[in-house]
Amino acid sequence: MQKSLQEYIPEVAFQEVSRLLDHEHLVVTIKTERKTRHGDYKRLPNGKHQITINSNLNTYRFLITLIHEIAHFEAFKVYGRSIKPHGVEWKRTFQHLMLPFLRPEIFPDHLLPLLAKHFKNPKASSDTDVNLALALKQFDEPSDKTYIFEVPIGSAFELYNGKVFRMGRKRVKRFECVEVKTGRVYLFNPNAEVNVIEELQDSGH
Repeated sequence: MQKSLQEYIPEVAFQEVSRLLDHEHLVVTIKTERKTRHGDYKRLPNGKHQITINSNLNTYRFLITLIHEIAHFEAFKVYGRSIKPHGVEWKRTFQHLMLPFLRPEIFPDHLLPLLAKHFKNPKASSDTDVNLALALKQFDEPSDKTYIFEVPIGSAFELYNGKVFRMGRKRVKRFECVEVKTGRVYLFNPNAEVNVIEELQDSGH
């Protein structure tokens, strides 16, 4: 497991990560891409604990996601099963575990202020922190996807699940978009990745 993990995280972080994972009943599995999550944690029926992480994450997002899931495991060990998944116990644990990694030997200098701000009150998903999410995506492999904030008003776009939307106006922080099939209005974070549908955009339907 350690050899494969070493390929996915910054080299300087590996020793500390190995220490955090040194538990007899904790298993880490690297998965192919899942569209709805970067990783997850669960207690298995046999008493072991499993963390899964998507293999397509860049090294910085992989590390953040891995520590996020380790924090679930550590919070369960300390506080038990009655706590909320992303409640105050998990937040404190995540902050504590992440602190040793927030240094320039591991993360690029321009990410550190964004990470420091994020970890004052970490959210259930770093994707909801738009500035941090966009900064992290700079290290992703090139993609043909477009960010929501780049889609012109009135243009049509498609999500990974095949649903088609028409681009609307920006509310305070998020964008209002209408699902073409149902007419329902949805709000999207600016950093959501979509496929613009040129055919619909050009035809004006």
